[in-house]
Amino acid sequence: MNRLAQESSPYLLQHADNPVDWHPWGEAAFALARERDVPVLLSVGYSTCHWCHVMAHESFEDDATAAQMNEHFVNVKVDREERPDVDAVYMAATQAMTGQGGWPMTVFLTADAQPFYAGTYFPPRDGHGLPSFRRVLDSVTRAWTTERSQLLGSAQALSDHIREASQPAGGTHALPADAPARAVDNLRRAYDAQHGGFGRAPKFPAPTTLDFLLTRPDGRDMALGTLRAMLAGGIHDQLGGGFHRYSVDERWRVPHFEKMLYDNAQLTRTLLRAWQYTGDDTFADAARSTLTYLTREMRDATGGFYSAQDADTQGVEGLTFTWTPQEVRAVLPTADADLILAHLGIRDEGDFLDPHRPEYGRRSVPHVAVSADHLAVQHGTTVPEMMARLADLRSRLLVTRQTRPQPGTDTKVLASWNGLALAAFADAARLLRDDTYLETARGIAAFIDTELRLPDGTLRHTWAQGVARVEGLLEDHALVALGHVSLYQAGGDRTHLHRARELWHVVVRDFWNDDAGVFVASGGRAEALLTRQAPGFDSAVISDNAAAALLALWMDRYFDEPGAAERAQRTVNAFAPDMLAATGGFGGLWQVAAFLAAPHAEVAILGTPAERAPLEAIAAMVPLPCVALSYTTPGDDLPVLEQRPGGGLAYVCVGRTCDLPTRDPEVFRSQLEGLQARLDRVEQTQA
Repeated sequence: MNRLAQESSPYLLQHADNPVDWHPWGEAAFALARERDVPVLLSVGYSTCHWCHVMAHESFEDDATAAQMNEHFVNVKVDREERPDVDAVYMAATQAMTGQGGWPMTVFLTADAQPFYAGTYFPPRDGHGLPSFRRVLDSVTRAWTTERSQLLGSAQALSDHIREASQPAGGTHALPADAPARAVDNLRRAYDAQHGGFGRAPKFPAPTTLDFLLTRPDGRDMALGTLRAMLAGGIHDQLGGGFHRYSVDERWRVPHFEKMLYDNAQLTRTLLRAWQYTGDDTFADAARSTLTYLTREMRDATGGFYSAQDADTQGVEGLTFTWTPQEVRAVLPTADADLILAHLGIRDEGDFLDPHRPEYGRRSVPHVAVSADHLAVQHGTTVPEMMARLADLRSRLLVTRQTRPQPGTDTKVLASWNGLALAAFADAARLLRDDTYLETARGIAAFIDTELRLPDGTLRHTWAQGVARVEGLLEDHALVALGHVSLYQAGGDRTHLHRARELWHVVVRDFWNDDAGVFVASGGRAEALLTRQAPGFDSAVISDNAAAALLALWMDRYFDEPGAAERAQRTVNAFAPDMLAATGGFGGLWQVAAFLAAPHAEVAILGTPAERAPLEAIAAMVPLPCVALSYTTPGDDLPVLEQRPGGGLAYVCVGRTCDLPTRDPEVFRSQLEGLQARLDRVEQTQA
């Protein structure tokens, strides 16, 4: 057992029994490297990473490989979810050296943490039968011994490059007026009109880009087409709800099977927005099933949500989620089995094989191969009747699936990703008019306040086994604050809006770089790394700068917070060249740009919950991006509420000019539809 046995991260604990003498990230490891005069071998991954498991079994559990690592290196293991700041710095180094990134990530460092060689997955043997990873270890050891000065020079040059590249390209002027339309045009050129999504396989959900496109009348079709294709594909768990990480093919049929909290939380909100724009209940139903999955399998008893579920079950990728016709027929009568096999495309030849475990054979990933509409015609029944029958059959298969061995769950709770979940459940409560979601959202907020909030109002990043660890990052403070904004909009409790404002003040104090006009990912009180990243590019989660800038604009709308809108504008300006050069990677900042261009609009419904309910139901059906919503009791602690009586009155205001307040639902509907049309016109005039 190595030093990782004292850690709380499930990923680190997975490696606690390796023969490798692993150290957690920290000064002690680098001090030991200086004392021994050896490099640091940094290995970064996460607990639900399939190829991390593969490399661990092939190399880190191998005694000969471990002995070589222990003799020539100080070995450091990092959970990228626990230390995203460390991961980001050395991922930048890996991408600079290799032109690509991913996990597991292996980086060789000097004792002062400067990288000099990197890669991702290294197999145990290459095509010549030689131990490839061990050959890498040999080469690095030889270079350290015989070419040290050249190696150190390369490390210094690479470190300088990473520091320079960690900041935005820089811009001093706002985006041109036609920039959003140009962004839509760029995305359309990459759009797969046949299968949805952007570019070729593998395809990722990209919820921030879809959210931006939903706000654009000229781009909405791409967002809706992508969502419909995803919902029909194997990336969407047809039995249990929720979404797998990404699709390995262009049709969204065969996924990489891990499930992440951040994907499912962000996609829930995207689906809800799609439902608002279309009225298509398919989107609302998918949002509900995703939240049901999260509640069923990802919620801790304390109210927080776990970070991820593994792709593998008992070392076989997708084993829990894939089926053979024989397995279906063992559960259902012949007629029912024939129907669901046709609907979900489950065939003898299958469409998925784990290359590392071929003995399990080819298995099928459930996807919508034949729609309920077509099946209703074939079977001479109505579409609603067929949909109900299929739903029952899917439920019966899910019951059986739940009796199978299940993939592992990373029970680490992250503040930032729980902020995303908080927003998702709050939005669902407001739009779907379901107080169950509201109670779940309140439970998340209470968990964060109880377990992750410090007395000074700042946050810790991670919680596991009852212990909160790691100095809170920008992503934690910004995303939790945005979750509180959504919870205020859903439940009307102004405590949450004031909590968001408190977190905004932390963001400004600890993460704003006024010289560069951007937010940095880790604050002044955090550990000093090679560089402080200022991310604007969306990875799987909305970028730190986009999240902080969106928070800034909500603070401007609700509180007239001094300097907030200016910081959002400066952030967009700083990233403007990057946004125009790589549109698809900046969906979050394009949302900020849309918010900045939108008119200053407010919708308030003031009164008791019972008085507000009929008007809130009307508002739920109208998409109102970038509008400050206040469904609450009268009060004087917000500018939007000052000197406005309640009693179930609704106020619709644009640019400080308001329509006549009303209690009439139809009048209110007309006012909201007029506001929506105005918001769409603002977007359209940029085309």
